[in-house]
Amino acid sequence: MEKSITRKEFLKTGGKYATGVAIGIGTVQLLTESETQAHILSTPWPWPYQQLDVEQVRILGHDAYWSGKGCCYGAFHALAEKLRLAIGTPWTDLPSEIMIYGHGGGVGWGTLCGALNGAGAIISMVLQKARSDVLVNELFGWYTQVLFPTDISNQYAVNHIFTVNMYDQILPQNMSGSPLCHASVTEWCNVAYFTVSSTERKERCARLTGDVAAYAAKILNDELLGTFTPLYVPPATIAACMACHGNGTLNKVAAKMECTQCHGTDPHTAPVTEQIGGVPDAYQFHQNYPNPFNPSTTIQFSIPKAETVNLAVYDVHGRLIKNIIANGQFSPGTYEVRWDGTSNAGLRVASGIYFSRLQAGTFQASSKMSMVK
Repeated sequence: MEKSITRKEFLKTGGKYATGVAIGIGTVQLLTESETQAHILSTPWPWPYQQLDVEQVRILGHDAYWSGKGCCYGAFHALAEKLRLAIGTPWTDLPSEIMIYGHGGGVGWGTLCGALNGAGAIISMVLQKARSDVLVNELFGWYTQVLFPTDISNQYAVNHIFTVNMYDQILPQNMSGSPLCHASVTEWCNVAYFTVSSTERKERCARLTGDVAAYAAKILNDELLGTFTPLYVPPATIAACMACHGNGTLNKVAAKMECTQCHGTDPHTAPVTEQIGGVPDAYQFHQNYPNPFNPSTTIQFSIPKAETVNLAVYDVHGRLIKNIIANGQFSPGTYEVRWDGTSNAGLRVASGIYFSRLQAGTFQASSKMSMVK
């Protein structure tokens, strides 16, 4: 027998059902919108690319560096922003700020140059791995052999073509020889005689950021047109070193960087360090003898406990000339080692003042030396 309900009961229970239906419809609608939005944002890799104005990319890369977000962001943003304007989605859905971490070779760690990091990321976004590897290899190799800042960037600064003008003079140029931030920056500072914290050095990196982004745009444009041809030729020294250290006899090194910049032209004949005394009471760094000298001189040091020792020679401008002992492990004692008056490149140094610097654990000391001819 059907139970009749009053109007009051209907309104009371019916309201519950109506609310449930409304929630159900709202949930379905929410899921549908979410699924639709996810579908919209899901763009298959590789992403679309369109030919870009290389010089506009160069200018934006330089200016973006000075945003306070650094070189990695600057190079990435210069390319990504131009693609946002040219193509729209999916590039409009990707914030350039994801690359901020790369500044200073990775939050100041001095590893991979941030400009290479940012530009390389764009290349890998728009090309399959096989082609991306070829173009990124070209970008890295080109970076090690080109003079930075380029003539174009230097002239843009002088003519105030950049929209951010922190320094409008021609900057000295140098070839870094390495894709590493710390090597690239230090080599330039040594040549230009500016400190790493100077406005000039920062402007150098800003111009470099634009240059790297511009070259990435150029080779991507060429790839799009089917005209890309790699130009980088690795130095012969790399093949010579890797013949043993790579897949050859030793098979312990997997790298493409120039070896001699860090290891010297003949790292196999490191100076012989001889122990000439017992355990001293204190750390000592003795004056070299003879001094003045020509062509070689002997350097002595004493350590009262086992230490990791570094001994190097610098010129009067603070430029590294020779690594004599690099991270050597020494027991307590007094030692001497001979410096033959050559640089890491194997070249005979000129007459002048040099400084030997010892670091043994926390102990540091320097000594002035004079080469005469």
